[in-house]
Order: sequence, then C-alpha cells, then structure tokens
Amino acid sequence: MSYSEDEYLMISGIQHFVFCKRQWALLQMCIRDRLHIEQQWNENYLTVDGNILHRNAHDGDFTEMRRDVIVTRSMPVSSSEYGISGECDIVEFHKSKDGICLFGREGKYSVIPVEYKRGRPIDSDCNDLQLIAQAVCLEEMLCCSIPYGYMYYGQIRRRVKVEFTDELRVRLSSVLSEMHRLYKAHHTPVVKKSRSCNACSMNNLCLPSATSSSASEYIKNRLKGDSI
Repeated sequence: MSYSEDEYLMISGIQHFVFCKRQWALLQMCIRDRLHIEQQWNENYLTVDGNILHRNAHDGDFTEMRRDVIVTRSMPVSSSEYGISGECDIVEFHKSKDGICLFGREGKYSVIPVEYKRGRPIDSDCNDLQLIAQAVCLEEMLCCSIPYGYMYYGQIRRRVKVEFTDELRVRLSSVLSEMHRLYKAHHTPVVKKSRSCNACSMNNLCLPSATSSSASEYIKNRLKGDSI
C-alpha cells in the first residue's frame, strides 16, 4: 500500500500514540481544527527541557565532516509505504565499503540515524519506534538497509544502540496501521487515567477527570469560545 502526501502522519506522533492514544488523537484534532499548538501544548519543565536539547541537535541545515563520518542535522524524511514524514535529529554517514554512494562525496557510506531525548532509557518501546520510523524513511529514500541506530539520552549523556530487528519492524507496522485507522475515522479514544496524566502537557485539554463530554465536543466549545 502507498499513501499520498496528504495522508502522511508525523513521526514525532508515534511516541505520543504509544504513551497515550488519547493524547495523540487530541494533538491530531488540534491540527485538524487549526488551533495553535503553542497554545494547547502547555509547556511544563519536561517539554521545555526537551525542546532545548532538540534545538541543540536541530542546528539549521548543518553538515560537518568528522574524519570518515558525515554528520547532518534536521534532515527531512518521509515514506509513502508507511505514510509518515518528519525530521531526523541527526543522521550520520560512515564510510563503508558496503554502503551507498552520496552525491558529491567520494566512497560509500553506511547510514545511522540518531535521536535525542532529554531523559534516560525507559521501559517502553516508544523511543525505539520513533527511531526505526526514521530509519524506514531513510531506507526508502536512499535505497539502503539500516540495521541499527542510536538514542542519545541527555540525562545520562550517552548513546544507546537500538537494533532494528524484524520484531521491531512488525511492531512499527502494526502501530502505524492503527494510527492511520484512527486518524481516518476521526476517532478519539476514551480517557484511561493513570499517574502519567499528572505530567502530561495535554492534561488541561484532555481533562481526564471530566468524562461527561467527548474530546470533540470540548474542542468545538473551545473554538466557539464557550466555557467548559
């Protein structure tokens, strides 16, 4: 199956979807209704700290050469097969005899995506899924195979290698299929309250304690300027 560009979902949304499907759906609803995400994405210390770390990675159209490694930042990527698009924090091209040719560069290079996160490794595959989503885009765009990538965690200040196994690829395909299905149906999952709700930047929009009205009704009232 091949998706058209207007059906593409954001790669950055994968971690939101795995963390909380309702959080992801509310973000999509904000985009659909043309609300300013800055107004709805109520920045707490977690999102602010994460944004600072990403600004350091996304340093414009920056490319540098470190010995036999080409480092690029803010590289736009997309995949028509998976229906996703976004930006890679860092993509490294390492000289390798088994790699691919790059325009204007001598030799061949292997491709390694690197994703930056503010915290430390967690017991969820949401970060790994975001990284492999970048990898499948790069594979499609560059006609190559990428066996692994790296997560850089700001709290521990080191990289963690992520192997792109067959199991992780199947998991990505399953998650993206569900995301596309819910997006096409304009469906917002019901609230599933947990301790994570307290640290969620969408808490004031989601209103996990107020279950009397649906998320769609809440958004419509906000657009009309009605009080909730």
